[in-house]
Amino acid sequence: MVDRIGNCRIVGEIGSGGMAVVYKAVQEPLGRDVAIKALKPSVALDTQFAERFEREAHFMASLQHENILHVVDFLKDGQSMYIIMEYVQGIDLYDLLEHTPVLPPDVAAIIALQVARALDYAHFRGIVHRDIKPANVMISYRGEVKLMDFGIARDDRLRDLTEAGTGLGTPSYMSPEQIVGDKVDFRSDLFSVGIVLYQMLTGRKPFVEDPQRSVMQAIRLDRYTPMRKVNPAVPRALERIVASCLEKVPAHRYASTQLLIDDLMEYLAGRVGGSYAGRLVSYLLEVGLISDDEASAVLDASGSEITRRGQRRDKRLLWHVGLAQFALFAAALVGGYVIQEQAGGLSFDALLGAPTEVTPLTVENSGRLRVVVDPWAHVYVDGEHVMTTPSALPITLSSGKHYVRLENPYFEEELREIVVEPGGTVDLAVTLEPRQDQGAIE
Repeated sequence: MVDRIGNCRIVGEIGSGGMAVVYKAVQEPLGRDVAIKALKPSVALDTQFAERFEREAHFMASLQHENILHVVDFLKDGQSMYIIMEYVQGIDLYDLLEHTPVLPPDVAAIIALQVARALDYAHFRGIVHRDIKPANVMISYRGEVKLMDFGIARDDRLRDLTEAGTGLGTPSYMSPEQIVGDKVDFRSDLFSVGIVLYQMLTGRKPFVEDPQRSVMQAIRLDRYTPMRKVNPAVPRALERIVASCLEKVPAHRYASTQLLIDDLMEYLAGRVGGSYAGRLVSYLLEVGLISDDEASAVLDASGSEITRRGQRRDKRLLWHVGLAQFALFAAALVGGYVIQEQAGGLSFDALLGAPTEVTPLTVENSGRLRVVVDPWAHVYVDGEHVMTTPSALPITLSSGKHYVRLENPYFEEELREIVVEPGGTVDLAVTLEPRQDQGAIE
């Protein structure tokens, strides 16, 4: 094993495949952890493999999105090539499914949503991934979902390195048109997402090999077993989403990746208390992949609060939303009575054991803010971090003027002034502009 690559000190090998070896390294003098994907020398002699590897680096460097693994640098040293990427401490979806074959519906939907967001960003730029599978989806211990490995991706603006009539991908997750070697578009990736979501919800793939047919023949010719026959607990809404993805004819699938995102967000709305990242962290804790301290470090830093139900091994979490949101929610449950700190009323002190006085927000003196940001942002209101998009939960604010700041390290900062009316909702939809100092690798 090499000791150094460029200005990176190799710490150890993470994994190895047919084409490349991946190392964990420390980039000096910054002192940050990185992952280095090194093309194997025997493969580098093949000019097509070398060109594909270099193209992968350029694809990933051009895609600055929170759900896509970020490329730091690309190095060439004679026949050797290296892609230097951000290091993500976590588990890929393949290993997660080995650990727990069936995921809760909301967890599966969150993962599918984040993958779809990454794909929507790539598809808008003319890039088709062509290798969506669990092994290429990383879930960090901070609740992030990252799409990886654009090694066989296709760009409409560039020459396709795949010969006509040749299928390229992982057979169990390929679309029918990909199998026969037809030209593919974004809808091929949606078919693969449908297979992954089916697997997360049922514990098995929709198309498998048997003595009569190969898996590729099954994908092209066979109907899959309905999800609720495999797992009756699968929500009908997710069953319909998977059905739309797994249509044999591309024209019968979702007409855009955004429509898939919309359906997944509609399903998740009201089902996830807190942020999506927080829900994933709580699930990783629940299945024993991270410790209490690791989960608390993430959730405390994000402002999320959790309460453990005793000291049981399953470590299930009880989530608390913001105090103001809880007040409005509880008020609705009791038929519109406003929770307030009065004699004979229900106080926040009684609920949370707080020794200080709390002046609750009520429907008469507050409103809500909903934020949608393309691609994503940390949201600050009046200088305080309140959430990171995407999130289905609105923010409850006191009525009056507020200042909203949207931050994404790869995009220009946005500042907005809003006015919240009592009982009203402000919808803020923003598309961030790329930073001028973010350039592609040379």
